[in-house]
Amino acid sequence: MTESVEAFAARARAWLAENMPRLDPAGPPVGARGDDAAWQRVRELQKRLYAGGFAGICFPHEYGGLGLDVAYQKAFDAETVGYEMPLILNVPTFTICCASLLDSGSEEQKRQHISAALRGEEVLVQLLSEPSGGSDLAGLVTRADRDGDHWVINGAKTWSTSAFAADYGLLLARTDPTVPKHDGLTMFLVPIDAPGVTLRRIRQVDGSTEFCEEFFDGVRLGDDAVVGEVNKGWEVASRLLYHERRAVGHGSEFASGRGQEASQTVLTDFFALAEAAGLAGDEATQDKVGRVLARRLVRDRLVDHVSRAMRDGSLPAAAGSIIRLFHSDVTFLEVDTAMDITGGSGVVDDDRDLFKVGQRYLSRQTVALGGGSNEMARNVIGERVLGFPREYAADRGVPFNQVRHNERARSD
Repeated sequence: MTESVEAFAARARAWLAENMPRLDPAGPPVGARGDDAAWQRVRELQKRLYAGGFAGICFPHEYGGLGLDVAYQKAFDAETVGYEMPLILNVPTFTICCASLLDSGSEEQKRQHISAALRGEEVLVQLLSEPSGGSDLAGLVTRADRDGDHWVINGAKTWSTSAFAADYGLLLARTDPTVPKHDGLTMFLVPIDAPGVTLRRIRQVDGSTEFCEEFFDGVRLGDDAVVGEVNKGWEVASRLLYHERRAVGHGSEFASGRGQEASQTVLTDFFALAEAAGLAGDEATQDKVGRVLARRLVRDRLVDHVSRAMRDGSLPAAAGSIIRLFHSDVTFLEVDTAMDITGGSGVVDDDRDLFKVGQRYLSRQTVALGGGSNEMARNVIGERVLGFPREYAADRGVPFNQVRHNERARSD
């Protein structure tokens, strides 16, 4: 018989107390995505979870998981509060890449890579965005050309989260330029250390280096690297984007643990911030904090409702953009309110630990880009959830090699 949720939670509680390190508020662990030591640490923690039987709670048994309902994952997450957890593995390894392989990968790919990730042996990332592509993912120009028994990859990708720490990447490339842009794409599973791959880290304005750019120069892959079917990569990418939007909006059952990496800032943080800024007794500040807390509650209920509706089919998969968009809205409110409370101290005062507010503000806009921009999310909601007419696109139905691109436009 399946263990009850309550019994599972009790067993997890006892196991966590014996096996996982407790968080020290005075000395929090290194958790920055751009830190090599943090990635080594989370691999070790993931190995502990796997050995203890608490990794991949919602992943199927045959691929290394427990095959349990999301209620068990939520119960486990509640027990992890106060413990150090491998949170940076959630996105994109588990919630996006492994979830996408579960949908579209071959049996061999699922057994090899999902299991390895759950054991803490592999990190997977997305290799999608391109320097010239903007938000038009289907307009990518990275090529995969057939050469005998191999595919040869040439091109570039950018804004790949933590690719420097990864073992494999899901890469979308163009395999047939003679058909419309959505029809000639193929998804590949690429070893990051493959010959011909050059990876560089991108330093952002806040000093972080979690994002990378990659250059592919004659990278050779076999047919076993193809995820899904040749020239049907957009179907795989669509499922990947579905998982990404759910992950960014905190609606994925494949995320494990609870903490700041999941953007679930502790509710008392704003009270502590107001105290540090000397505004704890200010009624206007109290009103601003109240708005943030109320919006968080709405977000949490919305995530539960939309996630459940997508699982039972009462909402389409595209509804993941609803929670993705609302999460962006709430994060903007949080970041802006924090800056409003700290004022100038948020950019100059490190004595009262207020400088981190200004640092977070520098990366404010990233939440409006992950999983597609906010504008794209609104389009998806309008067209695929509400049924509004699609926007006009001049390249719809046109073979990709006949579409005008930037270089050609400039030469004319």
